[in-house]
Amino acid sequence: MDQALKPRTVDELVQAIEWAVAGVHPLELISGGSKRGLGRPMQVERTLDLSAFTGIREYEPEELVLTAGAGTPLAEIEAVLDEKGQMLAFEPVDYGAVLGNKAGATLGGALACNLSGPRRIKAGAARDHLLGFHAVSGRAEAFKAGGKVVKNVTGYDLCKLMAGSWGTLAALHEVSIKVMPAPERIRTVLVFGLDAAAAITVLGEAVSSPHDVSGAAYLPTNLAARSQISYVSSAGAAVTAFRVEGIGPSVEARCAALCAMFAPHGNVEELHSMNSRQFWREIRDVAPFAGDVRALWRISLPPTTGARLISTVCASLVSEAYFDWAGGLVWLAVAAGEDAGAAVVRSAVAALGGHATLLRAPGDIRSVVPVFQPPAPAIAALSARLKEGFDPTGVLNPGRMYAEV
Repeated sequence: MDQALKPRTVDELVQAIEWAVAGVHPLELISGGSKRGLGRPMQVERTLDLSAFTGIREYEPEELVLTAGAGTPLAEIEAVLDEKGQMLAFEPVDYGAVLGNKAGATLGGALACNLSGPRRIKAGAARDHLLGFHAVSGRAEAFKAGGKVVKNVTGYDLCKLMAGSWGTLAALHEVSIKVMPAPERIRTVLVFGLDAAAAITVLGEAVSSPHDVSGAAYLPTNLAARSQISYVSSAGAAVTAFRVEGIGPSVEARCAALCAMFAPHGNVEELHSMNSRQFWREIRDVAPFAGDVRALWRISLPPTTGARLISTVCASLVSEAYFDWAGGLVWLAVAAGEDAGAAVVRSAVAALGGHATLLRAPGDIRSVVPVFQPPAPAIAALSARLKEGFDPTGVLNPGRMYAEV
């Protein structure tokens, strides 16, 4: 790969893409580079480095809106928000450890990939927090969409389109996001000793209760033992966890109610502030599978079906799994093999109405196994038309999601 293109202004970004279009030079878009191991391997000539588009441009805590360069490190954003008692409610993930990548995650990367943490069950996905953006398309045309206020209507919702496009449609260089007040107190209720099927039932009861649960996860015994939280790792049992956030008295009352509610199911314990934060970082960043060489699947499906999926897969593959999003998100590690267990996993997922993404596997496997869920013909045709509209010569992250996109 030749020397990277690193524009420092919007004009230079337009010129870089103009050059790529004119000679049909495919480009890999990067910023922090923390997600370079995600998606299909690409055959590109150069990288388009967007890391110069950094820094907070506007921040209005009273209006709950922040605008920043897309290449701004998430750590910088979160430090500024923390000073004002605010947060990114979609809980952006950091897959650095699980991918063996020490590069820092950026705001634009989190939004372009639409990856959300455990609070998604309450706060929504990353795309729901993107208010507006400035970008340059694969036609080398600068454009913008959305705005800098929480309530705005500007025709087509291009924010939703860009979030989850993985840089295949346009290069984001500035984004405006909604921020939220950080909770005064965080606690986690742990229920020990449930199997996967019982945990799915309990998780469903917790999130449908009036106790405003903001995180709901399940770790089997062997994965719970890998936690850095001693209450979890030393229990010698599976752990079902519920997070409760808010003002102090409310959190205490809701935790007490959840403890009473689930005491008949097994031993119950509480994690307080520091341990709670650490535990949910582990869940968010897939820490139980960090330092692992197995293929890793990220599977979304109806929450009540998670235990059935694991039972089906484990009957054919040696695997380990845990649940997030009250069972709606399953993290599944299997021996890589020739296809990373794709035939078994996708068959089981299809039977339950979900979709699966191969988050981690060697490049040669990701070249031949569909990384993202194969789309239905109508969706594939729509995706192709969108690619043609935004990037007709296919110079932006070509083939990262699908061979033709």
